[in-house]
Amino acid sequence: MAEQFQVYAIRFAHREASVRGEHFYGHDPCALDDWPISYYVWLAVSDSRAVLVDAGFTPETAARRGNRDYLASPMDTIRALGVDPDGIGHLVLSHLHYDHSGHAADFPRAEIVLQESELAFWTSRHAGRGQLAHFVEPADVAYLVEQNFAGRVRLVDGVHEVVPGVTAHRVGGHTPGLQVVQVRTAVGDVVLAADASHFYENVERVKPYGVVTYLPAMYDAFDTLHALSDRPELIVPGHDPQVLQRFPAVPGLEGLAVRIA
Repeated sequence: MAEQFQVYAIRFAHREASVRGEHFYGHDPCALDDWPISYYVWLAVSDSRAVLVDAGFTPETAARRGNRDYLASPMDTIRALGVDPDGIGHLVLSHLHYDHSGHAADFPRAEIVLQESELAFWTSRHAGRGQLAHFVEPADVAYLVEQNFAGRVRLVDGVHEVVPGVTAHRVGGHTPGLQVVQVRTAVGDVVLAADASHFYENVERVKPYGVVTYLPAMYDAFDTLHALSDRPELIVPGHDPQVLQRFPAVPGLEGLAVRIA
């Protein structure tokens, strides 16, 4: 029988200098309205296992890219939640954009779970082209290539059981190998959408995000999020500041961590 997990959203940074037009596909009459964005990683913990979903970005990346307020390292908040980062057994990378892969080296004992199609794309001839290149840190990709040679990366294709109770599902759309994560909890199956739905508005109003590799897959991803979750409120978007309002704060970690389930 699959274990049940507690799930936390850990906010490590935010960006206020952001407008709505960056985040929704096509023409938006409110494109110049302010639209803050938060950056998260997610921790799933059971009695015997700890799984981290995504690895954020570093303070150095925040400073170089600008307009990103780095609040606290994910590792420090994980420790404050009573979990040793060195004891995390699995790190699931939803995709390889800079804001999801930057701290992978800070979890050296974790098996890294990544869709093979995602790594293949970011080592392909298109990876360095224009806007595609803007969204990745080449050093992050190079690190994962090196770790793959070391046997630490589990490259998967489609659906993959990370541990009993935690399953990764490839959806694509935003990037070729984007994956979402389903977690079994006491209140039902939670789905960590990552960038399959940046904001609640994406999935709740079926409005695709502005960065797309294949639009039909992005629409299909919304359907997958609903199919994998026991109810809509258990779909957790990847960047919405409202996550901090919709779920209870962890005492002492207000603004940094909320308990999803």
